[in-house]
Order: sequence, then C-alpha cells, then structure tokens
Amino acid sequence: MPRVALATYDPGAAPNRDRDLGPLLGALRAAGADADAVPWDDADADWASYDLVVIRSTWDYSWRAAEFAAWAERCAKVTRLANPAAVVRWNTDKRYLGDLAAAGVPVVPTRYLAPGDPCGPRDLPGDHDFVVKPVFGAGARYAARYAPAERDTAAAQVARMHAEGLTAMVQPYLTRIDTGGERALQFFGGRLLHASRKRAVLSPGTAFDAEKVAHPDLEPWTPTPAELAVAQRALAAVPGKPELLYARVDLVDGPDGPDGQTGLDGLDGQGGPSGAGGAGGEGGAPCVMELELVEPNLFLWLHPGSRERVVRDILAAVPARPGHPARATRPARP
Repeated sequence: MPRVALATYDPGAAPNRDRDLGPLLGALRAAGADADAVPWDDADADWASYDLVVIRSTWDYSWRAAEFAAWAERCAKVTRLANPAAVVRWNTDKRYLGDLAAAGVPVVPTRYLAPGDPCGPRDLPGDHDFVVKPVFGAGARYAARYAPAERDTAAAQVARMHAEGLTAMVQPYLTRIDTGGERALQFFGGRLLHASRKRAVLSPGTAFDAEKVAHPDLEPWTPTPAELAVAQRALAAVPGKPELLYARVDLVDGPDGPDGQTGLDGLDGQGGPSGAGGAGGEGGAPCVMELELVEPNLFLWLHPGSRERVVRDILAAVPARPGHPARATRPARP
C-alpha cells in the first residue's frame, strides 16, 4: 500500500480552507493508498515514511518563503516530493516572470524594486492604473491597485514592504481583466486537467493589507487555442525542464500598444536587469500573470469530474520501493 502525504498548512482551531483536501484524501484512500494530510511545518512529521509527498495547500508559506524552500529541500532528500524542490525554490519568487520573458513567453510587464532601490511617487506610473505586490505572495497578500493620483499611497506601500525586507513588483493594471477576467489553466500529470475563470481580485481603493477574496465568482472555463498555446510555452520554459506533477497557468488579456507593450513610465519591464519583459503579441492577446507550480488551488470542488484523474496521476507518481515491483496503475486517460 503506497503511503502518500498531502502537505498542507496548520489552520489551528479554524477549519482548513482547502475545500479539496478532505475529498481528495478520501478518494486516495478508496483507491488503495495510505494517505494523510500533514502540515508542512509539523516538527514531528516523518516525511521519510511516505513514498510520495504532494504539496497541496501550504497556503501560509509566503510569509516564510525561505523556511518553506529549506523544508522542501530537506523533504526531497528523504522521499519523492512533487513538485521537485528546485521548482519550489524557483517558483516561490515571482522574479521567475523575468525568466519566462527571457524565454519569449508573453508575461505581464513587470519591474522589481528591491530594498534599497529608490521609489518615490515620481518613480511610479503617472498615466495609467498600476499594481504593487511582493515577489513572495499568495492570495493577493500585500497586493493593491492604484490610480496615478494615488502614487503617494503606493510609494508608502513600497516603503513598508522594503522595511519588511520584501522586494516589490510594479505592473500595469490590465483593464481587460475587468471584462474578460483571469483564466486559470490547470495541468496534472503533464496534460490539461480543466480550466476556470474568475473576476478581478483587486478593486480600486482596497488597501494592500486588507483581506481579499482570492477567487471571486469562479466558474468553469473552456480555454481558447491561444490560451493553451501560451500556457504550454510557459511550462516548456521552466528551467531544467523538470517533471511536473501539477501546474496552474494564470492568464489575462494583454495590454494595447505596439506589440502589446504598455509603458510604465520607465518601469516598463524593459529597463534593465530588474525587469521582466512585457506582454508579447498583439494587444489583447493572453499573457501570463502567474505560473503556479508550488501550491495552486486545484478547484476540484468546481470540477468534481477531475478528481478521479488526479488520484490516478498521484498514484502513478509513487516511485517503486527498492525490492518491490513498480505499482501497476492504469494509464491516465485524456
């Protein structure tokens, strides 16, 4: 019987916010696995006792990103970790957008402002709305949308983040998200699993440290060929071309302008090594907002028909134990 751990977070006395966790555990057990949900920071967890650890809802890691990456590396030394530790370390830092852009993947234009970099109101966009958020973040934590008239407030946010040792990201607010939403293409076992769409998360006037609804008005979505093509380009550009058990590619419609570029008043993502390339292609073409390879919400509650395939692919990822034959699994169906 294969032993599988689903790494999650410790909710304390509150219910776990992962709606998929309980049903997925039950489905794995029904399929013959000895499956547990284990907080990633549980000091008493014996990760070596599991044949496979699948990172699922470790949704508190962004406050402790270095600690989390170190845990992933320790865990990967004693068992198989999905996704791999090197992927975790690369993907927890949103400067990966620069790597994707360098590989020719269309991404949201981004400028990074590290602690010590100057950033006053005049250094921020003065002719369009923009977004400020940290390179280590999840669930819109410390993210806010600003109008040009709010540059003083935005600069104060950057200063606050710098004081906490956080590198800030500055991106144009892509207005097509207000009508087209954000699309999430979920991959499992190397193939498209399902897709979803949600409306914009960031509303005007909402403070960066206010609690936000991470997935408002989520609904099933059928991805277009253009969306699939961009998602596949993003996955192909992951350094080292690792084997990924799961992935989610979050897409938005790109900005208008020549070759889909929107300037950021000198912070346009093309200005030096601290910037990620702008969105490529024609204005309105899909571009990557985020590539989620660490702990993406699977939204199985919205797509219950996907659970069976997720279980099959997890069990297929269990390595054969020394001296034991490989576990027989049915091939994943398209």
